Amino acid sequence: MKNIKSADWTMIIKPKRPWFDINLAELWHHRDLIMLFVRRDFVAVYKQTILGPLWFFIQPLFTAIVFTIVFGRIAKIPTDGIPDLLFYLCGTVAWGYFASCLNATSNTFVNNAAIFGKVYFPRLVVPISVVLTNVLQFSIQFILFISFLLYFLFKGAPVTPNLWILATPVILLQMAILSLGTGITVSSLTTRYRDLSFLMGFAVQLWMYATPIVYPLSQIPDKYRLFFMLNPMSAVVEGFRFAFLGAGTIRPLEFALSWLITICIFFVGLMLFSRIEKTFMDTV
Repeated sequence: MKNIKSADWTMIIKPKRPWFDINLAELWHHRDLIMLFVRRDFVAVYKQTILGPLWFFIQPLFTAIVFTIVFGRIAKIPTDGIPDLLFYLCGTVAWGYFASCLNATSNTFVNNAAIFGKVYFPRLVVPISVVLTNVLQFSIQFILFISFLLYFLFKGAPVTPNLWILATPVILLQMAILSLGTGITVSSLTTRYRDLSFLMGFAVQLWMYATPIVYPLSQIPDKYRLFFMLNPMSAVVEGFRFAFLGAGTIRPLEFALSWLITICIFFVGLMLFSRIEKTFMDTV
């Protein structure tokens, strides 16, 4: 029988360790598949709709308008001197990226069971592609936000963008890591507790109101501020708003705490995902 050298093989599938086994080289090897998923998801979302990509602009803009009417005009919640529409649009664009990634990645196993059961590839490819797809959506909505920002600057609004704008990629990276970690954690738990899939929409809404989206962090008394900063998205939204609008405050210790919690959630999600992906098809 002919001896087959190891060099003749392009991929070797080996049994995985019990808890944590993420092969970065394998993920890189499947980078083309990641991009195929990105293209599929980005094109398919609004492919058969009348307005198409315009929904990327309509959703954050209408949300910001509703927030302006309800929280700005009726509830009269202060916005640190920033025009209401711009204040809410800034928070909505930042939160929209995080929420979209979280909602999509939290159903990774359930929504892709048919694919996972037919062919092998690193299961982490799917949630990573979701995060990258939503970067494209965020970029489009970010352009909308910048357009309104320039308009209000031209009108002389008290808005002061600053050098913290350069930290925008870091803020986006943290949102991506946090949403990916939280999403794959929920996705792993959903394989055994399907009730979580019904709770996710409600949980994301509660999380939004626990984040300074419709109110500035300056309205939170100092004795409760640390409690709010245990929510890592609070520092993210506050930093994003401070960078582009000059509103709010940036405290290094709070951002360090936010990153620490984000990294912890991410690694917990990776461990659970690595554990569940090996036995998921047996529970479908």
